[in-house]
Amino acid sequence: MSEPVRISRHDGVLVATIDNPPVNALSPGVPEGISAAIAEAARHDEIHAVVVIGSGRTFIAGADIRTFPKIVCGELPPLSLNEHLTKIENSPKPVIMAIHGTALGGGLETAMAGHYRIALDSAQLGQPEVKLGLIPGAGGTQRLPRLIGVEKAMEMCAFGLPISAAEALSRGLVDRVTRGALLTAALEFANERLPVRRTRDLSAKLVDAPAAESLAGLFKDACRKRLPGQTAPLAALDAIAATARLSFDNGLAFERKLFEECLYGDQSSALIHIFFAERAVSKIPGLSPEIQPLPVRDAAVIGAGTMGAGIAMCFANAGIPVLLRDTTEDRLDRALAAIRRNYDSAVAKGRISADEAESCMGRIKPTLHYDLFHTVDVIVEAVFEELPLKQHVFREIDHVAKPGAVLATNTSTLDVDLIAGSTRRPESVIGLHFFSPANVMRLLEIVRGKATSPHVLATAMDLAKRLRKIGVVSGNCFGFIGNRMFAPYRAQAVQLVEQGCTPWQVDEALTSWGMAMGPLAVGDLVGLDTAWLIRQEARRLGLPHTEAASFEDELYKLGRFGQKTGQGWYRYNEHRLASPDPEVERLVREYASWQGIEQRTFNEIQIRERTLLAMINEGARILEEGIALRASDIDIIYTNGYGMPAWRGGPMHYAESLGLDRVHQRIQALYDQFGHFWKPAALLEDLARSGRRFS
Repeated sequence: MSEPVRISRHDGVLVATIDNPPVNALSPGVPEGISAAIAEAARHDEIHAVVVIGSGRTFIAGADIRTFPKIVCGELPPLSLNEHLTKIENSPKPVIMAIHGTALGGGLETAMAGHYRIALDSAQLGQPEVKLGLIPGAGGTQRLPRLIGVEKAMEMCAFGLPISAAEALSRGLVDRVTRGALLTAALEFANERLPVRRTRDLSAKLVDAPAAESLAGLFKDACRKRLPGQTAPLAALDAIAATARLSFDNGLAFERKLFEECLYGDQSSALIHIFFAERAVSKIPGLSPEIQPLPVRDAAVIGAGTMGAGIAMCFANAGIPVLLRDTTEDRLDRALAAIRRNYDSAVAKGRISADEAESCMGRIKPTLHYDLFHTVDVIVEAVFEELPLKQHVFREIDHVAKPGAVLATNTSTLDVDLIAGSTRRPESVIGLHFFSPANVMRLLEIVRGKATSPHVLATAMDLAKRLRKIGVVSGNCFGFIGNRMFAPYRAQAVQLVEQGCTPWQVDEALTSWGMAMGPLAVGDLVGLDTAWLIRQEARRLGLPHTEAASFEDELYKLGRFGQKTGQGWYRYNEHRLASPDPEVERLVREYASWQGIEQRTFNEIQIRERTLLAMINEGARILEEGIALRASDIDIIYTNGYGMPAWRGGPMHYAESLGLDRVHQRIQALYDQFGHFWKPAALLEDLARSGRRFS
């Protein structure tokens, strides 16, 4: 095995080339190799400078994230990067860091330990550790403000967004930007015989303690709005603010203390879990690399409602021409007007240019007919959530679609096999469950029917990437993974209201825990008429955990469908802003009296337990039945489609963090108290008793 750092000489310059594919991560051997290069240069008088450069497509993308969980559980010793960065900074010969691709996290910390930095104009530099629930742990919070100023350092470390080489140059993070051959430019730079300049000794861009604390306070307020509940951004701000009152070495020690608190905390564990889970979802057992996706050059969407219009935008945004069909000109006109508003808003916010918006609009062709459907490679049905209607549409497209076209249903709950059975080519049918708004949400639930061909599945996975979405494969059952788990979660929320809570008390207990919306507010957003249809189908199928009656049925009968009617669980103004509705509380208390439901009080811990444990228990059943391939797939669905914060790690990771034995005990206690709804999943019971985990 080759050394991860190669040393070569170019006249009087020693070049240390990092060669640790694929991204030159700071795995064991890389920091040591750079230190060895520095020591080698110091031993030879004829060497007057050192250049550190990365091979392949990047400089150093950061630390090897796989090591963090191993450090936490004691398999590996703590990181000791500071020792090596001090050797770089104390080099008697100037060290020039040559940056291309990315210098992120530990990669940027390594670069800042050098005396000078030169970068390709395409390079990106950043401290994204907060995205893993961490802060820079090797001097990033101490060196960065010395180079670019306290305010910009706080912004970069708190929000984790990289900056371009051009901005890095303007702010002093790099000393030179080049478009040519990086090594050639770096050697020329090294031969200018510049003096050693240690970053730790710079102080001109630091501020006094009151100014640092004031800036930290402003950024903390922003973090609480943009990154609610997350602790790492606040810790990063504290570490940077410490530059105003601590020496460099004491600042490093303070940073280290905060880093370790984050590393051994629940949020980092959860975010690292999500990092790897996102990379695992594309690994489908039995789907070999030889199975190539079918070409998708153009597409069609049937149904120009909110969902259909959003799906059409997804294709257009990916550069794929798309037909948008509906049965009346009025519906098409409304859809195109809504799409135009979305693009105009994106242009106004600077997300895309006006030319890009026009190009996207030009890729969407409205139609009342199927005339051109024989030319497209994929057809997505997005009509109302009724099985007979969807079967009718699939019978129609079966007659007009070309051989080999992928036929996809956007159903959120219905049986994909029954829909596929309406065609003569069930092997071409797959579920593509987009989440609303489809043009925004990252999640795409890919539902594999019993006849779905491997090529169609591979095409769906590839299409998800092209649409810039995370595709997660699910087996076929009512509600698939996401909605099947969401049903008992919402059912418990409704029951808690029936038993004495107010709607806003239930929702607040879960939003304060981190959920983007409370379960009852979600019902109002989706539409209580849609929720009623789903319950009716679940009751018709005799599915477990579906109550025979629900107060939400009464809201439906009253025409309180949620945001679309201005009344649901909440009352909505013309801007769709919610406020508590005393009428709902009166109605639910009458309903409880009529149904003989005992009233009691609940605290937020009890509310969270009832709702979240119901979700987790159903997730265990889904794993048991093989509907989900992995527990981590469930977590990706919930952190990308259902508003669960990534720093909780998703429902199954959260259950493991609580301890599966404890989770099982609580569910068993609820079963003993409330009956059949709470019967523990067999898999959960087995894992709890054997001390094993979902993963």
